[in-house]
Amino acid sequence: MDYSNFRKKTRTLVWAHRGACGYAPENTIEAFQKAIDLGADGVELDVQLTKDQVLVVIHDEKIDRTSNGTGWVKDYTYKELCNFNFNSKDKFPEYKNCKIPTLREVYELFKPTNLTINVELKTGIVFYTGIEEKVLDLTKEMNMESQVLYSSFNHYSCRKIKELQPEAYVGFLYADGPIDVASYCKSNGGDALHPALYNLQFPNYMEDSNQKGLDVNVWTVNEKEYMEYCNKMKVNAIITNYPDICLDIAKNCD
Repeated sequence: MDYSNFRKKTRTLVWAHRGACGYAPENTIEAFQKAIDLGADGVELDVQLTKDQVLVVIHDEKIDRTSNGTGWVKDYTYKELCNFNFNSKDKFPEYKNCKIPTLREVYELFKPTNLTINVELKTGIVFYTGIEEKVLDLTKEMNMESQVLYSSFNHYSCRKIKELQPEAYVGFLYADGPIDVASYCKSNGGDALHPALYNLQFPNYMEDSNQKGLDVNVWTVNEKEYMEYCNKMKVNAIITNYPDICLDIAKNCD
């Protein structure tokens, strides 16, 4: 597998968090289009399964925060979810009714581009049986293996992806700092660490990651000072709500 799309060349990469969600409703086609328009190197998104086994792009296991509905994603069919407005909180009044997208629709948007898609499998609370196979099958069907990487806070899902497709690029997501996380990730087949920003403070963090041959893709970096810090630490990629600001810093950092 060619991992060149996922790895920086002359500067740190910038991946738009849930699309450019600082400017448009998160995890919607509108947010993903905005990321393209702003020149992001890629996007990060979250995937779950509906009651009728459709892969949909949404972060929370419940739809309460991001839509005008309530309840669990897993308890709705895709057709039922399409009845809700995923811009109902009016944070972005310039956008009207936004629907929940399928992963296929997002792939269709990005297929003509060369942008990276970081698919996060949301299997930390709901253990969606077979979701790893479904995501891999869709990626293969659409011939997008060179554009798609995978991550999860559920490292069993990370390992499952590697078992099903050893050549897939997989990042281990985590928040607070495990001891010797680089060795842990490497021994379980990971290609990258996806740490919360503050983990970069640990002694020899980047040195250990580099020594193990792991990329470091950091989430979620929205303040300029921390964007600059990540660039100085020479991370591989920054996941941010504001890809335009982050790109400007990445292009101008020594």
